[in-house]
Amino acid sequence: MCFATMLKLRLLTWDVKDTLLRLRIPVGKSYAAEAQAHGLQVEAEALNRAFRWAYNAQTKHFPNYGLDRGLSSKQWWLDVVMETFRLSGVHEDKVLLPIAEKLYCDYCSKHNWEVLPGAIETLQQCQQLGIRMAVISNFDRRLSEILAQCDLQQHFEFVLSSENTGFAKPDKRIFLEALQISRVPPPLAAHVGDSYMNDYRAPREVGMHSFLVKTAGKPASWETEVPQEHILPSLTYLPSLIEKG
Repeated sequence: MCFATMLKLRLLTWDVKDTLLRLRIPVGKSYAAEAQAHGLQVEAEALNRAFRWAYNAQTKHFPNYGLDRGLSSKQWWLDVVMETFRLSGVHEDKVLLPIAEKLYCDYCSKHNWEVLPGAIETLQQCQQLGIRMAVISNFDRRLSEILAQCDLQQHFEFVLSSENTGFAKPDKRIFLEALQISRVPPPLAAHVGDSYMNDYRAPREVGMHSFLVKTAGKPASWETEVPQEHILPSLTYLPSLIEKG
């Protein structure tokens, strides 16, 4: 669809991680620092590699925080952290549990997150255009607190996390719930994010528009699949595209 002929939007929904917020430091580095505070020396790069493996395995075996298997998202994350350390050579659970508990709390703090360049400016400009905004994110129940800590919560009418709704992107039901809450028809809504499947294709399957943020330093294998007018080199391009509606 050409956005030069797009109807004026009434609703914008947003992904969060690597769209509006990013981690301040790599996971391995923060894990290594917490381990050191507990008297353990573990290499940050080893923890980074182990985290990727543990996270991917946990996601495969217990998707969306294991909700349908009776897990809580906190237990899901504690298991990921402890397995990360086990894979890095630390096996004493009585040492690992307090580290995992502390890291779980720390990742709810703004000290571990930073707002991406242009995010606040873009959100403000979209509000000035009279567009309602909300969040749709594959995140756990800490999301609203993280947004509040990072001074972003006030921009959004509501926040839908995959844990709270029970549906994870690219499941179209999480987008349909946003449309139902807002009472906005799909052609007057758009989603913004950085994942081709989760944030571009999925909202289009319910009739919404979508934009992809091109993340610096990440290969964009989807670029040949996405019209250039749907790709945002930075978030600050978004308001001018909407104004063409």
